[in-house]
Amino acid sequence: MPKIIDLPPLWLIGFLGLVWLIGRALPLPLFGPLGDVAAAVLLVVALALAGGAVLAMAQARTTVIPHRQPAALVTHGVFRLSRNPIYLADAGILLAAILWLDVPLALPLVPLFQIMIRERFIRAEEARLRAGFGAEFDRWSSHVRRWL
Repeated sequence: MPKIIDLPPLWLIGFLGLVWLIGRALPLPLFGPLGDVAAAVLLVVALALAGGAVLAMAQARTTVIPHRQPAALVTHGVFRLSRNPIYLADAGILLAAILWLDVPLALPLVPLFQIMIRERFIRAEEARLRAGFGAEFDRWSSHVRRWL
């Protein structure tokens, strides 16, 4: 039986595909040029957030792969703002696509994406972090929110 690749970027691609399909099936332009500007700004912020997270994790010599055991608890850089800056960036990319493609009917996909990511990846990641770093993780997670 083939092994299923279960990674957040693949889920993001799937959700982006849904945005495109909704836009094709139910066109309802609403955002106009302002949506394009907002999408561009949001995309830049999301990419900077993801890049900052990957850089901080590389500096700490820990994995960015969700199903692996982390070697370090990263609490500096963008991890002072969010416990999950890469997932936050993914949600930002999804929202940017909705704005750019002008598909307001796809807006509910953003919280659905966040719920799916939380249930499929974040809960297990946080359990591994708590098991590996105990009180240090508890202190950090008590004052840094999961998303923002």
